[in-house]
Amino acid sequence: MNKPEKAAPPKADPQKVDRYEESLTQLEHLLGAEGKYALDDIGKMATIATVLKMNLHYYLFVGFYRAAENQVLQIGPYQGEILACGTIPYGRGVCGACATRRETIIVADVSQFPGYIACDHETRSEIVVPVLRDGELLAVLDVDAAEPNAFDQTDQGYLEALVAAHF
Repeated sequence: MNKPEKAAPPKADPQKVDRYEESLTQLEHLLGAEGKYALDDIGKMATIATVLKMNLHYYLFVGFYRAAENQVLQIGPYQGEILACGTIPYGRGVCGACATRRETIIVADVSQFPGYIACDHETRSEIVVPVLRDGELLAVLDVDAAEPNAFDQTDQGYLEALVAAHF
């Protein structure tokens, strides 16, 4: 995987950047062209969720919702202390909005997001990144935090680079 030269803005939290860099290095070793594993998409999703959850301690939940039939997202591999929603229709909640728009969405306070779907009572902020291959939606990468305003352009840059490199 080619790491982005400037994935993080200049004022990024250095510890956050270090954690993402460590995650990217581990994932390249495991999933890259010369990587240890030859996995299908679900295997990659499981590995990515595990590595991110291990390295980024402010993540409450990290997982994938896979694009299924009839414009519905279906839970895929995830890590976290909360139980995920099973299915989410496109256009509903943060994940469904991301699936429809096919762009990253950062929500500083989930209680202020119109149509937010509360799968748990602990999530306060969220980032959702579309996972595309050849312009087609494969999944969305959903990351939740227990603190408001936990996600920023650093998270967005690294997460977007990560899914672009492995899908």
